Formats: sequence, structure tokens, C-alpha cells
Amino acid sequence: MATATTEKPEGRHKVVVIGSGFGGLFGTKALRRSDADVTMVAKTTHHLFQPLLYQVATGILSQGEIAPPTREVLAGQDNAKVLLGEVTDIDLEARTVTSRVLGRDTVTPYDSLIVAAGAAQSYFGNDQFAEFAPGMKSIDDALELRGRIFGAFEWAEIGASRGDNVDHLLTFVVVGAGPTGVEMAGQIAELAHRTLPKDFRSINTKQARVILVDAAPQVLPPFGAKLGAKAKRELEERGVEVKLGAMVTDVDERGLELKYKDGTTERIDTLTKVWAAGVQASPLGRTLSEQTGAPLDRAGRIAVNPDLTLPGHPEVFVVGDMIALDNLPGVAQVAIQGAKYAAKEIDGRLKGKAPQKPFKYFDKGSMAIISKFSAVATVGKLRISGILAWLMWLGVHLVYLTGFKNRVSALMRWAITFISNDRSERTTTEQQIFGRAALGRLKRGAADLVSAPGAYDAAREMLATSQQQDETSRRELEERAREEARLTDTGVRGVPQER
Repeated sequence: MATATTEKPEGRHKVVVIGSGFGGLFGTKALRRSDADVTMVAKTTHHLFQPLLYQVATGILSQGEIAPPTREVLAGQDNAKVLLGEVTDIDLEARTVTSRVLGRDTVTPYDSLIVAAGAAQSYFGNDQFAEFAPGMKSIDDALELRGRIFGAFEWAEIGASRGDNVDHLLTFVVVGAGPTGVEMAGQIAELAHRTLPKDFRSINTKQARVILVDAAPQVLPPFGAKLGAKAKRELEERGVEVKLGAMVTDVDERGLELKYKDGTTERIDTLTKVWAAGVQASPLGRTLSEQTGAPLDRAGRIAVNPDLTLPGHPEVFVVGDMIALDNLPGVAQVAIQGAKYAAKEIDGRLKGKAPQKPFKYFDKGSMAIISKFSAVATVGKLRISGILAWLMWLGVHLVYLTGFKNRVSALMRWAITFISNDRSERTTTEQQIFGRAALGRLKRGAADLVSAPGAYDAAREMLATSQQQDETSRRELEERAREEARLTDTGVRGVPQER
């Protein structure tokens, strides 16, 4: 059973921020001058720049360049500290947050709370698909996909050298034609057609099939019909097969099944599948809903007040992908702006200021890169494509990367990739590919690989008792050995003893 430790309450106003993503980090940093102690609780030790995960998966960037340590980012903020742990419960009445890491619980009290736990990949009720088609929501996901993508080429080389049919190894399917899916499909195509052709002897990587699948009737629906059609043409020109109106009905180790609107089905044999379709809000939304009565939408997002607070709980703010408000999209800017709004409101309350006006989102536009020198972007009423959109994409992503050294490093990696078609991050291991599946087969995940709370001390006590018993046995053996030696040395063996 997990043991819980409770942080000691302090005199100053206590703010707890759940999550280290865009909402969590920007909310914490926005409170740097507030008369409050801020505790960020997150299940990872890094701040992930999620829009560039696909570049980690395809060997352009390293994970460190898009995921700097949260403690390093906040090192200069004296009123902020970081706790590692996945939040498992929020008690609105007691005003506490319970987090867990490796079976150990920590309870952290708060006066104000910002919930920015984000969203996870959604498989639309078919969670079993995840075993064979990883999503794109974490560093673990990106590294696993990197191992699967580059590993597929390696396995194809081995198979081809034996004369085997390797078509299924050189077929890559990306499910979901949103920005992540489009970017992922485009980069796999570039990898196969431009980066790897000279590296293999038994296979021709240019013959690899890259297939983008979506049940929707167009690519990039949020970008509008015109840019969606433009993106589809660009992808097809770069060798990507686009299959629209195709719903995935089954996924297994060797492939997946598609069903089209007219009822026809298709089987695609492929070892490497990428799931980039749909998101599901953090389960903490349900926890909050059960305590407040606030409704959830189909994606698990919770309805909040216009000031981003929960009904009946003005001290609790929910931001980012977790909220259902005014049809806001699940993008980084919603999380950033919402977190800053919440932090300003908390600071204003501490200073006795009047409440802010209801939260209003300012749409700074959306962008998606298709391939080298090609992207699409929407900025207000503007619809931009081609190299201009690509340059805008580079500039915006550099600005929002956290840390100067990460910006410089990413810019250098991009220059190498876009000029030479080379990829600097191509190291893969079996652990990357199979680690997630192995942990998933353990009852409690990684917690099964360490001693349970209290079990280690109990084992040490048993060892000490055993050692005491061993010491007694050792003394008895030594005494017996001395007696045997005395009997021999005194020559009394076989001599009758006086009775």
C-alpha cells in the first residue's frame, strides 16, 4: 500500500500548478513576482515542446533540444519549486493535490490551483491499438517511433539480403491528417526518399510507401478547404499516399484494416504505424467533474466559467486542452494565454485588485510544415503556403522554444537537415522500441521494479535477524571445530570415559 507524505503548510499563499507543459510552465513563470509560493507538480522532469516531437521521431532533433529540464528553466525563480509525480487525485474540499511516483504518494496543500494537465492520445475506445500504433504525445513516444521507423529499414535490409519479401517493412502508415500526421508523413517520406537511399545495399528506400489515413474528407480541416487541398497535393508530389474517408477498424502487429464510406474494406500490411488521430483530455477532468457537477464533453474536457474557474470553486483554474469553453482549439496558445490569465487573476486577488474581464483568446494563427521549404499557415484571414509559410513556421517555433541554447542548437540542426538532407539523431535501441510494451505488461508499471513502501525496511530487518541467526550458527560451528581438534590433540578418541 502506498504511503503518503504531506507537505508542511507555510504562511504565504500557496499556489499549486499541475503539469509542466505550456500551461504549467507559463503559469508558473507568470507568478514569479507574486507574493506566493508556487509548486509545480508534473509527471516528467522536463518541459516538452510538443509541436516538434515528430522531428525527434524522425531523427532531426534530439529530445534535449525540445525538452529542457523544468528545474533548469525555473532555477532563477526563487518562489517556485518542482515536484516529480503523476497527480492521481484532487480534493477540492480539503484543497490538496495527491501525486504519486513509483508507488509513493505525496499530498500537497494549496490555496489556489492551476490545472494544466493537458491531453493524451485518443484511440476512440480502441485502446488496444496503442500496443502496435504509438501516439505522439511524449518523449517516450517519439523515441519509440524513432526506433520503429529506423528499425524497419534495418529489418528490411536483413530480409532483402535473404531474398525475403520486405514490402510490409517498407510500408509506413500515419493515422490522422491533422498537423501532426501531415508533418510526420512528410518527414518519413523525406527520410526514405532523400536521406537514406545511399545508406543501404539490399533495399531501395525510395520504394518505401508512406500512407496518410484519415476518416475525414480532407487534410488539415482546421486550415480550411483551400489549404487542405494544397497540402494534399504537396504530400502526394513528395510520394505520400493520402487515403481520406478511411476509418481504421483494426490494428495488429503486422498491419491495419480500413473501412471506407461506401462499406468497402482494405488491409494494409505494415510493421510501422503512427497514431496521430484524436486527443483525450486528462482523466483529472473527470475527477473535477465528479466533485463540482461541471459537465464533460466527448473528449473529456470540462466546462469552466468564463474566467477559467470551476463552478463553485473560484480558487481552481483549469487551462489548455482540458477546458470546454467557446469552442477553443487544443493548441499551445490557448494553454499559454489561459495560464497567464489565471496567474494574473491570482496575483490580482493577492493585491486586492478587481477581477479581470472574462478570458478572451487571441488567435495567432496555425501552421503545419509539409516538407522542406513547404508549409501552410493561417494568420487571421490570411492563407499562406509554400516557402513563405515555411519561413514563418521556422521563426515562430524558434521563438517559442525554451532557452537560448535550445534555439541555437535547433537552428543548427535544421540547417544541417535542410541543406544536406542528413539526420543527426539516428541512434536507436531495442529498449526504445520495446520498453513501453514491457512496462505495460507489469501490473503496476515501473513501480513493480522497485520495492514497495516499507518493504525495503522490512527486508532489511529480516536480513538482520537472519544475520543474527547466522552468527549464532557460526559460533556453534566454531566451538564444535575446536572440540574436534581438542579430542584429536589430546588423544582421547576411543578412550573410555569415567562415569
